[in-house]
Amino acid sequence: MSYYFTKIIKDDFDTAISKVTEQLKTEGFGVLTEIDVRDTLKKKLDVDFRKYKILGACNPHFAHQALLAEDTIGTMLPCNVIVQERENGNIEISAVDPVASMMAIKNDQLGEVATTVREKLKKVIQNI
Repeated sequence: MSYYFTKIIKDDFDTAISKVTEQLKTEGFGVLTEIDVRDTLKKKLDVDFRKYKILGACNPHFAHQALLAEDTIGTMLPCNVIVQERENGNIEISAVDPVASMMAIKNDQLGEVATTVREKLKKVIQNI
């Protein structure tokens, strides 16, 4: 089982970030955090890296349901979506599969929430 969904598009990086953010909103997610891996690696290690951002996406309704089902699930929240530059001007957009990431947790209620969130994140990736 793969732990993520992915799609390659031809676009510029900033436009891809905007499209991802808008699609997340359409599915009820907000972006709580944005980590610019390229800038961080440059500042901390003085290395050059391709454009790569991690968006911490959260759907408050489902996050609340997950927390009610499993009070320490916050260790696995939010759902990460990455946007990274690839060769030939391609942009790869990937989202975590919450079902795969939560397989170790034996909780049927949480599994139901993860399945619903999985479908929403798949739609985000498909609709970009």
